[in-house]
Amino acid sequence: MCDLKKYSEIYEEIIKLSPDDTLQLVLESATEEEKLFYEMVGDYLLQQKQKESIARNVF
Repeated sequence: MCDLKKYSEIYEEIIKLSPDDTLQLVLESATEEEKLFYEMVGDYLLQQKQKESIARNVF
């Protein structure tokens, strides 16, 4: 069984990343798999910001 608290803490750190942070992670990734992971994280964070903007009619 996985350590839910540990992954919840990781999630809380990830959602604090800025677009510049995710770009840096992508550019400095050691492997293609790691690069794809950080690209997906960046896309997810962008989608969340877009949803917030749409909900507030700020677009």
